[in-house]
Amino acid sequence: MREVFRLTEWIKRLVSLMWGLFIFSSGLLLTIQANLGVAPWDAFHLGVVNHSSLTIGRVSQLTGLSLIILCTLLREKPGWGTLANMYFVGFFLDLLNDAGIIPQAHNLWTGLVMLLMGIGLIGWGSFFYLNAGLGSGPRDGLMMALNRISGIEIWMARMAIEVSVLILGYLLGGPVGLGTAITALCIGPSVQLAYTIAKQEPSAISHRTLADDYRALKARAAGRSLG
Repeated sequence: MREVFRLTEWIKRLVSLMWGLFIFSSGLLLTIQANLGVAPWDAFHLGVVNHSSLTIGRVSQLTGLSLIILCTLLREKPGWGTLANMYFVGFFLDLLNDAGIIPQAHNLWTGLVMLLMGIGLIGWGSFFYLNAGLGSGPRDGLMMALNRISGIEIWMARMAIEVSVLILGYLLGGPVGLGTAITALCIGPSVQLAYTIAKQEPSAISHRTLADDYRALKARAAGRSLG
């Protein structure tokens, strides 16, 4: 019965993770299609592209890897959710974009509505995949680390990161606009709002890491050899 419970728990976590990543990607595409300026991280990625021979995809991957290393140093250990974030956000973005489900905005007001809807979805997407407890995404890991180390609220930690990246992206020549600034200022409060509505605290989440799974497999293997 215990094994069944564990399997059921894993399925629930996996569903929460994938649903969160899908919602997050949908929100991200909405902010892009709002046509009011790319998000801070994308501005940074394109700024790096301007000064290197790398593609934006490669820059995004290298940025994610660098953040995972940094978060590990800050005691935010990666999990399967961390790796899934790196792969599936891009996968869902391409899937939704190729399907043409979300059209591009052609005026300011439509763009603003799409932008705000996208920011809201990013907040709830972050809530669901973080609550899976399988490790935060590379960028959210940094947010969680700042929240835990400094004690500042989650929205302040996320806003500080987004604004810092926005400044770096601008200095590197990345394309910024009204939507970039709004996204930088509002994503943090959006994540905080989702947790407030759900009456939960992100710092209370216990994430299962890759190291935890390694130790569990090692212990199981040792038990079998002794048996």
